[in-house]
Amino acid sequence: MTDRVDEALSYEQARDELIEVVRRLEAGGTTLEESLALWERGEELAGVCRRWLEGARARLDAALAEEEAGEGAG
Repeated sequence: MTDRVDEALSYEQARDELIEVVRRLEAGGTTLEESLALWERGEELAGVCRRWLEGARARLDAALAEEEAGEGAG
């Protein structure tokens, strides 16, 4: 479950931590329990990134719709 600290992460912070999680998983050398914990953290971070990107997409869509509406009125 994502906690409040994760909600405060910027896209860049979540992305950078996710890159580190993936690097550690790919490097191997961790126990099964550590690997599972890393994977779970990676899923949480991916969710944070996804929410940021969905929010950015919604803002872009709204701006484009507003621009199109303004062109239609002129």
